[in-house]
Amino acid sequence: MDFTPDPHAQELVASLEEMMREHVLPAQQRFEEELDASDDHWAWSRVPVLQELRDEARRRGLWNAFLPGEEGAGLTNLQYAALAEVTGRALDLAPAALNCAAPDTGNMEVLAQFGTPEQKEQWLAPLLRGEIRSAFAMTEPDVASSDATNIATSIRRDGDDYVVNGRKWWITGAMNPDAKVLIVMGKTDPSAERHRQQSMILVPRDAEGVEVVRGMHVLGYDDHAHGGHAELAFHDVRVPASNLVAGEGEGFAIAQARLGPGRIHHCMRSIGVAEMAISLMCERVSSRVAFGRPLSEQGVIRDWIAESRVRLEQLRLLVLKTAWLMDTVGNKGAHTEIQAIKIATPATVEWILDKAIQAHGGGGLSQDFPLAAAIAGIRTLRFADGPDEVHKNSLAKAELKRQAAARG
Repeated sequence: MDFTPDPHAQELVASLEEMMREHVLPAQQRFEEELDASDDHWAWSRVPVLQELRDEARRRGLWNAFLPGEEGAGLTNLQYAALAEVTGRALDLAPAALNCAAPDTGNMEVLAQFGTPEQKEQWLAPLLRGEIRSAFAMTEPDVASSDATNIATSIRRDGDDYVVNGRKWWITGAMNPDAKVLIVMGKTDPSAERHRQQSMILVPRDAEGVEVVRGMHVLGYDDHAHGGHAELAFHDVRVPASNLVAGEGEGFAIAQARLGPGRIHHCMRSIGVAEMAISLMCERVSSRVAFGRPLSEQGVIRDWIAESRVRLEQLRLLVLKTAWLMDTVGNKGAHTEIQAIKIATPATVEWILDKAIQAHGGGGLSQDFPLAAAIAGIRTLRFADGPDEVHKNSLAKAELKRQAAARG
């Protein structure tokens, strides 16, 4: 097991770190100002400075770095992991600059893996070029969506069309007017076997009957720099049968295939968030004096810094091992580790952010530092792509089975 980036990955990481220093980090304030001044503050993808950064990413060969194969940069999970961590240091801007922002990344993977040639031409190609955005509509307000088989949205065949009815919420990116297509999960056959009832279908955001009910806030933040989170309603939305992804009954399997890579992307970016927090914490405590000594000389502060570094290095090794396994034995073979990093990452990064906020005093709670918004975002990861409890239950079942087999 060797997690050292190969020469190609090292070159890309060095180029990205240079781009972050010289272009992305200095552009963060301008990005916020241009977005606030725009006619639609959900339309983050139209901000002029972002277009400049995307041109720079293309020039450096960093465009679509997340996607393996000919359609992307051709990187392995382990190679991309190092890049994803760097982008986490400027989470609002860097992933979007590389066209590596969720949920578009997962949606592009779905279309690349399961889409028909026509679907790829209509939706994947413009997504890869960064011309449009997308959203993934799975979670619902009326059922416990931690169990994906509960999904109640109806996708009913009617001649050459499907008719979609239902409600969704927490649909990331759907407030952005550039989110031209929604991948909607619903039930095509409620009488089928439990994991074969669901299907996925491509629904244009401007289709008749699609209602954007409202934008939703996360702990007080509307997350407009990521295209927001929407509540949606589908009222007899009619789309061609050719918009079905893969086939009827394939929705649950597609969801599982989509969420594995998405989880590791979240985890690597979150490590970047934690590195940002540690850096800010060290800077803050080195410049503040309390009770006659710099905060950096207080024992409790040093304990926080040491613990932060230890916990983050442990987490990074687990995530890199997971990426390596995904590359060598596939996503199914890495299933246990994918669950483990999904459990460990938000808990670890949330702890580090909490200590960084505490070290900043009242400033840590304010808009003057990115820590409060960051902890709100990281807290959502304990729900996104499945809540902690579901992953812990599944992981424990697998461990019990493994231990029983070993005793036998």
